[in-house]
Amino acid sequence: MTSPSAAGAAGGTARGAVLEARGIGFAYRGAAAVLSDVSVAVTEGRSLALVGESGAGKTTLLRLLLGLARPSSGSVLFDGAPLASAGRTFRRSVQTVFQDPYSSLDPRQRVGRIVSEPLRSLGVAGDVAAALDAVGLPPDVVDRYPHEFSGGQRQRIAIARAIVCNPRVLLADEPVSALDVSTRVRIVDLLASLREERGLTLVMVSHDLAVVASLCSEVAVLEKGRIVEQGDTTTVLGSPSHAYTQRLVASVPRLPGV
Repeated sequence: MTSPSAAGAAGGTARGAVLEARGIGFAYRGAAAVLSDVSVAVTEGRSLALVGESGAGKTTLLRLLLGLARPSSGSVLFDGAPLASAGRTFRRSVQTVFQDPYSSLDPRQRVGRIVSEPLRSLGVAGDVAAALDAVGLPPDVVDRYPHEFSGGQRQRIAIARAIVCNPRVLLADEPVSALDVSTRVRIVDLLASLREERGLTLVMVSHDLAVVASLCSEVAVLEKGRIVEQGDTTTVLGSPSHAYTQRLVASVPRLPGV
């Protein structure tokens, strides 16, 4: 019997989606399909997590939503129109934060130039100092280089670069997985506050269900390139219908007696 959330995964996507994958498939040349008939909608003002084991297709789906690759079948839409027609409006509206804060920042550039890069490439105005302040960094960091900062500080710089042009959507690929536990908590808190204060819509790839539960109101579960369950995070993680989701939830470490 098909669960309601699994049925939603196979059906149409929501109205009013700012970003949407509609029946997309993707395969690398000469290889088996990475994604098959995936439909998922990102509703403005809501935050969506893409979860699943390694190799499930999460990062590939994120790349397709970001326009870094084209689907082999189906379509990706931005404000209801094909992504290819969105141009600079899409690039300003949708920004990304990558997993590794050590490799995502150019070591040859000062922080001020790194954070202002989207403004130069898009030809728009923005406030670098305000973006740095929003992530908890003082204005004098603009003259320093990435190697002078810790991993958590580097991820704050990467987030400042992503928000400097005031995007509507932030796509984050495992944004805290490379950080230690205490730093991870602080970055999660930062993302939560930015989401609230700036009205950001967050789309996040994560294998950490605790992070997902604290940041995202909706979740889509991928298994071997297909969405097997999706819906409100509380429902999907609290009462999972699909056996794969049940295994993911059961695998989360718990303290003895909890």
